[in-house]
Parts: sequence; structure tokens; C-alpha cells
Amino acid sequence: MADGSKYQTLPQSVLFCCDHNSVRSPMAEGIMKKLYGTDCYIQSVGVKNDLEIDGFCISVCAEIGVELSRHRSRSFDEMEEWGDDLSSFDLVLALSPASQRRALDLTRFYHLDVEYWPILDPTGLGENRESRLNSYRQTRDQIIDRLTGRFGPPTV
Repeated sequence: MADGSKYQTLPQSVLFCCDHNSVRSPMAEGIMKKLYGTDCYIQSVGVKNDLEIDGFCISVCAEIGVELSRHRSRSFDEMEEWGDDLSSFDLVLALSPASQRRALDLTRFYHLDVEYWPILDPTGLGENRESRLNSYRQTRDQIIDRLTGRFGPPTV
């Protein structure tokens, strides 16, 4: 549709979540910030915080101008400890089954939309550096496709 009405309005705030906040959710956070700028408050979180940001994730996002090397992983529990209340987000986008379960459990008392986007977990895929990078690129491109399919062309 030429008028863009097939796209949903950008929410005021979005929280991406996955298992460790080291690959998929930081990618989604960084990519959404690049595509839509400051039109929306965007954060990411993991069910657990037991891994640092993944180097392959940093590399494939740098290819499209998304800087992730300063990202610090955090869990749902840490997010709340640091004062980010889950109820302050308009939309939670879960990128893994475990994060969807945790988000639904934590939001059962709030009027909050939780959507599940099945995004490929590229960790452990590929036999060598280039094939691993290609798996991460596939994940990155899935995230871009989901974002632009839902919210429309980039606004920045």
C-alpha cells in the first residue's frame, strides 16, 4: 500500500529479549536504533546475563554501521535492579522461546504486548570463520526484515 498503512505505528518504547543478551537482542536493539533513531526508546535484555557481547555479532553489525562493541549484557533481574521497570515498555519482542516465557511470566500483571519473533540463533553454526559470519549475517538480516516488515522503511 502506497500510504504505508500496512505498517504498525512505532511504539514509544520497545524491549528486545533473548537468552543471554549477547547476540540476537543486542543486534535487534542496535539495528532498530539505526533504522528508527530516537523516535522510540529501545533496550534489550536476556533471561540470563552470563555471556559478553559476541564478537561475530559485533562484526556483522559493523558491516551495516551498527556499533555494538560497547554493549553490556544484562538480565531481566538486573534491568529491574537498575530502575528500568518492565511495565514502562509498550512492546516486548522476544527472540527466543525461553525469553518469551520469561517475558510473559513477568508481564502477566501488566497490560503489555509480548510478541515472539523466531530469530535464528547463529551461535555454534558454521565450520569456519566465514561460514559462521554468514550465519550471523542471516540472523542480522532476519531482524532487519522483521523490523521493516512491521514498522516500515527506516525513518533515519
